[in-house]
Amino acid sequence: MKISVLVVDGTFDSGLASVLDVLQTANELREELSQPPPAWQVSCVSPHGPVRTAAGHVVAAVAPEAAPAPDLLVVPGVGHKRPEPLLQWVGSPERKPVQDVVRQARADGVPLAAACTGTFLLAETGVLDGLPATTSWWLAPPFRLRYPQVALDETHMLTHAPGVTTAGAAMAHLDLALSLVRESSPALADLTARYLLIDTRPTQASYAVPSHLARTDPAVSAFERWVRDHLDQPLRIADAARAQGTSERTLQRAVDRVLGISPLRFAQRIRLEQAAHLLRTTDLPTDAVARRVGYENATTLTTLLRERLDTTPGRLRRQALGRT
Repeated sequence: MKISVLVVDGTFDSGLASVLDVLQTANELREELSQPPPAWQVSCVSPHGPVRTAAGHVVAAVAPEAAPAPDLLVVPGVGHKRPEPLLQWVGSPERKPVQDVVRQARADGVPLAAACTGTFLLAETGVLDGLPATTSWWLAPPFRLRYPQVALDETHMLTHAPGVTTAGAAMAHLDLALSLVRESSPALADLTARYLLIDTRPTQASYAVPSHLARTDPAVSAFERWVRDHLDQPLRIADAARAQGTSERTLQRAVDRVLGISPLRFAQRIRLEQAAHLLRTTDLPTDAVARRVGYENATTLTTLLRERLDTTPGRLRRQALGRT
C-alpha cells in the first residue's frame, strides 16, 4: 500500500513520528507472520517542499504529484494546543494549497485519515460534512461551533466513515496508525502494538475534563458549577435552569450547542469524573462513592462507568496502585 503523509509547517512532532514509526515497525515485523501482508510504502508530501515542525525540525517532503499515487492520504495534527491560534491557522488563506491536496485526494477517491488537530484541516475543506468524526476532546466545542455539519463525537478514540478515518487527541496518532495496519492484518497490528507497548484505548471519555469543556460558554460553565455543588443530590435540570435564571429549554440548547450532548449526559460525565477520582484516591466502598456522586448504589455506578468510560471500580483502583 502506498501512503502519503501530508506535512505542513508546524506539524506536531510526536504525531508525525507516531504514524511513521508504527508503519515502519509493522514493515519490519511483517516477516514474523506466516502470511505477511504487502509492505507499506510511505512518502511525506507537501505542496511547499520541506517543512519545519512545531519543535523546529526540518522534514523532507516532496510535492504530492511527485510521490507515487497514494492508496491513502494521512493528515497528522499540528502543534497548536489552543482553539484561537488553531482556528486562525486553519482558516488562513495560506492553508489553501494543503486544503487543495485534501480536496483533490477526496475527488480522486483516495481514502483519508487524520488525527488530533489534523481533523480541523479535513473539516475546513468540507470533506467531513455529514459524516461522523472525532477530534481532540478539549477542542470539541470550537470544532462543533465552526463545523456544525460534522457529526462530531469526541468520546471516540477512532471514528470510521466511508472513505475517512479520524482519531482523537495527540497520542491517538498511534491508534490511527495501528488501525491502518489492522485493516491489512489484525495479527500484525497486535504484534506491532506489543513491540511498541501500545494499549487498547477505545474511548477518550475517561481523559476528558468536563470543567475544561464547560469553560467555553458562560451558561454551560454555570451549569457545571451547579452540578458540582449538588453532586450528592437527585439531578433536576429544571432546578439547575431556575438557579441560573433561565429556562430548561435554553439551558438544553446551550449545552447541546457547545458539547453536542444533553445536560443530563454532561452531568453524568461530571459525576463519573468525580467517582473515578474517589475510587482512585480513597478507600471508600463503591456504594459510598456512588451515593457521594448522586447514584443510589454501586450497581448503577458500575454500569455507567463501564458504558461511558469503558472501565470499572476495580480497574480504577488497580490502576491507582500501578496494577492492570
